[in-house]
Amino acid sequence: MAQPKLSKLELQIMEIFWERGDRGVLSIREVQEAFPQKDRPAYTTIQTTIYRLEGKKALRRVKKISNAHMFEAVITRGAAHRRLLDEILSLFGGRAQPVMTQLIESGKLTLEDVEAARKAIQDLAKKEKR
Repeated sequence: MAQPKLSKLELQIMEIFWERGDRGVLSIREVQEAFPQKDRPAYTTIQTTIYRLEGKKALRRVKKISNAHMFEAVITRGAAHRRLLDEILSLFGGRAQPVMTQLIESGKLTLEDVEAARKAIQDLAKKEKR
């Protein structure tokens, strides 16, 4: 199944669900209140966005308690991140090397990141040998 394209606010809302893990069944009000007070979107903005996420099949309505509909995440954080990465790579002709160069030049790629990437490559090579 193709992963939906998510806006910045949609990703922020999905993060709230993913952070809850197994307890990730939330009402619209609970999602709104999870935002920092200073930057909290209006209830109706959150409501509209959650309904859009439901339409994109990123969230699903699981039950109703009184007047409150309860939602849970359908897509995983990893799936959403893979979709974003695919979009970024498409901007660079599908090539990872220019992205890596940009990350290095901007100072966003740390030595720890490089070491983690090296380990992931080694693990992948071991899996492919099996």
